[in-house]
Amino acid sequence: MHAGVIGVGRYTPEKVVTNFDLEKIVDTSDEWIRTRTGIEERRIAEDDINTSDMAYFAAQKALENAGISAEDLDLILVATVTPDHPFPTVACMLQEKLGAKKAAAMDVSAACAGFMYGMITAKQFIEPGIYKNVLVVGAEKLSKVTNWEDRNTAVLFGDGAGAVIMGPVSEDKGILSFELGADGTGGKHLYQDEHIIMNGREVFKFAVRQMGESSVNVLEKAGLTKEDVDFLIPHQANIRIMEAARTRLELPEEKMSKTVHKYGNTSAASIPISLVEEVEAGKIKDGDLIVMVGFGGGLTWGAIALRWGK
Repeated sequence: MHAGVIGVGRYTPEKVVTNFDLEKIVDTSDEWIRTRTGIEERRIAEDDINTSDMAYFAAQKALENAGISAEDLDLILVATVTPDHPFPTVACMLQEKLGAKKAAAMDVSAACAGFMYGMITAKQFIEPGIYKNVLVVGAEKLSKVTNWEDRNTAVLFGDGAGAVIMGPVSEDKGILSFELGADGTGGKHLYQDEHIIMNGREVFKFAVRQMGESSVNVLEKAGLTKEDVDFLIPHQANIRIMEAARTRLELPEEKMSKTVHKYGNTSAASIPISLVEEVEAGKIKDGDLIVMVGFGGGLTWGAIALRWGK
């Protein structure tokens, strides 16, 4: 039995903050941000919308897309580093909001690689036949932990949520291989105190190397080659890091998802938001081979080779 994606959904706040808006509050410029990150604007949640709310909006759409009800869920996993509060978890709050009475629920904390960790955790329950329907959500309200006076980090982050329903799929579909990893010695380069603190140079070097290596590794584990890849969905942190992964796989530009210009870095939400957007746009089709790859604070990383379809 293979575990795969049977439904998708996403949510991004309505409020748009452009680079020109940021020019008014921090010493930066639209050109500086665009050339170094690829970001043009980001979505920011209103004060009364929290991480669990965004997770709920995305999860509702995923359930509808999968054609199942919340009561069909066996497990809820929410990847986030910006929970509403330390506990109860966002996953437990989401369980209540959805009315998923029989679902177990827990949060997964691996920063921007959290969604990869969540999908692989779901796989372990689905493939032995323990659970049938698992909701995996990446949801972040990074605006509440961003230092809006720090020109190096204020320009990077945004809010949003993406969700998938995972379940059993046919033998030739679903997750074909994966890689998860961590290097705790690099935690000092990207962490949250009161706000997000980042050594941009060190994180950039790590990300460029790891995104490319992990993408190649999951193809090799699945017995596939670069030529087999139909679409790359990298963590949307920085266009230069994303381009490095695309170059490593020798893919044309049109085969890489790019949403960083619209949403900025949404941490654990970035890969699922991009996945859903590409599915809705018709760029990902039944039978396509997708590589998803991300990295985050910890330092953590994860990659998945997935054959799309049920």
